[in-house]
Amino acid sequence: MARVSQEHLDARRRQILDGAAVCFARNGFHATSMQDVLKEVDLSAGAVYRYFSGKEELIGAIVEEVLGQVRDGFEEAALSSPPPTPDLLVAKVLGRVLATKESLTVDGRPAFPRLVVQVWTETLRNDDLAGVLRDGYGAVRQTWARIVEAYQDAGMMRPDVAADDVARTMMATAMGFLAQQALFGPAPTGILQDGLRGLMSVRDLPGTTDGSQLG
Repeated sequence: MARVSQEHLDARRRQILDGAAVCFARNGFHATSMQDVLKEVDLSAGAVYRYFSGKEELIGAIVEEVLGQVRDGFEEAALSSPPPTPDLLVAKVLGRVLATKESLTVDGRPAFPRLVVQVWTETLRNDDLAGVLRDGYGAVRQTWARIVEAYQDAGMMRPDVAADDVARTMMATAMGFLAQQALFGPAPTGILQDGLRGLMSVRDLPGTTDGSQLG
């Protein structure tokens, strides 16, 4: 009996993950059945269950893969001295992740932003998935904190702001941009880059560094 190559196994796994992602983005996690996934990928139950035991394992694998891509992108930047500025870095990493998912569509629109929102919703009722997301975001947050510290060491960022505060803010910016795409339609990451560049150009006025001008 001929042995199946690793390349074939990897391609089949990719086919299943992508098909499941489209189903979850289209109908949500609970409204999607394994039968829906089988139909989407045009494979038998045996072929799919060889790789994944069910929906829980599928969505967990999708989340871990995406968070791994994000973490790797920022880890790469953390090795630079100094790292690229936030406007360039966030747009580059997010753009790279979106590019890997651009072939996945629902009703002619990108499926990935919708999938992200579906995952966030599911974590409110699924403790296991919430744990996967929490661990993944935690790793990205730690990487971002190291990047911020590198900015501060290089004199590129004021040193009196906690690195973790900046890390959480940058993550919130990327997450918000994905949420906007899910709600309002696709937009190029250049918009995010330009917006961040504009915010980075703001300068404190004398005597207003504590935010007292807002009062």
